[in-house]
Amino acid sequence: MERKVGTISRGIRCPIIREGDDISSVVVKSVLEAAESEGYEIRDRDIVAVTESVVARSQGNYASVEAISKDVKAKLGSDTIGVIFPILSRNRFAICLRGISMAAKKIVLMLSFPRDEVGNQLLTEDQLDEAGIDPYSKVMSLEEYRELFGENKHPFTGVDYLAYYGEVIEAAGAEVEIVLANHATEILNYTDKVINCDIHTRKRTRRILKDAGATVLGMDEILNAPVDGSGFNSKYGLLGSNKSTEDSVKLFPESCEDVVLGIQKSILDKTGKCVEVLVYGDGAFKDPVGKIWELADPVVSPAYTPGLEGTPNELKLKYLADNDFKELSGEELREAISARIKEKDDNLVGKMETEGTTPRRLTDLIGSLCDLTSGSGDKGTPVVHIQGYFDNYTN
Repeated sequence: MERKVGTISRGIRCPIIREGDDISSVVVKSVLEAAESEGYEIRDRDIVAVTESVVARSQGNYASVEAISKDVKAKLGSDTIGVIFPILSRNRFAICLRGISMAAKKIVLMLSFPRDEVGNQLLTEDQLDEAGIDPYSKVMSLEEYRELFGENKHPFTGVDYLAYYGEVIEAAGAEVEIVLANHATEILNYTDKVINCDIHTRKRTRRILKDAGATVLGMDEILNAPVDGSGFNSKYGLLGSNKSTEDSVKLFPESCEDVVLGIQKSILDKTGKCVEVLVYGDGAFKDPVGKIWELADPVVSPAYTPGLEGTPNELKLKYLADNDFKELSGEELREAISARIKEKDDNLVGKMETEGTTPRRLTDLIGSLCDLTSGSGDKGTPVVHIQGYFDNYTN
């Protein structure tokens, strides 16, 4: 019988992962038990995905605020440090800010406005328009901001991040000055030692500051090697980290290529089926109401099997039905579209019949699907099993 279902994404329940657990064995066992309990079979080119959080937890990839402080002090000294363009997040950045502040006598915190890099707002665009302020040329002190706009709490968390971040810095023992500006070089009016905390624009920001003569340290250059035996991430440093406790962070998993290859091999050995595997973090999608872009990790997927390289190579069925085969209907239309799909080129880039398909990497699309499936709360499904993703209308 013809299959009537396309892509299926299942959240897979797993035991709570602890440091030292064999993450590959846990994932494989959980996937196989889920398939048995639900009565479905593993297929070739299924996708098994595991969230970066449990991979890092199994690795014990944690670091204390003291380790952050020691690394910053060794690389920038302990006088006035500019901290620019952080995201507004208690989970993602506040604990890092505490460690950074412990290293310095004074922190000049420079925030972008009206929103941070991933869309969290300090102000609305309407507020700027009403005040007649151009965010690309205006520089505001905290005092001027308060005079113009008063207190503005985050619409979802209810946090006044200007006050909160100031309190974090002062509690760590540093003096604080807060500035709002959107050009990186504005920080050089206060200090030439700078930590740029932006994620996806970090390379450009670092280049601009270095060209202007600053000593620059990126978040990806803090804890990019162990400090007194701490966890680390050689590629991303503190980027992708999350608060673990009041005094520590969980870092992005380090070198997890062996994890995805190990899961792939184990499932092949046990079932005879070759699945694709990836580790995923934040999905790459934007909330249309709050305007928040989800991707606070440096990448959606830090590791994946080679079969997930590339972008979709798909025809747009709507385009074919409305154009090439607009005179056809019913079984005749189905057969014509099926034949076109079977005949399609291996590379459809630039072809009109692909117009409207999503031009993103497979790992970003699949990782976003996994993030939405597993959620970030108490679902208890850190593993996702996807079937039929590579199917098309003819399968």
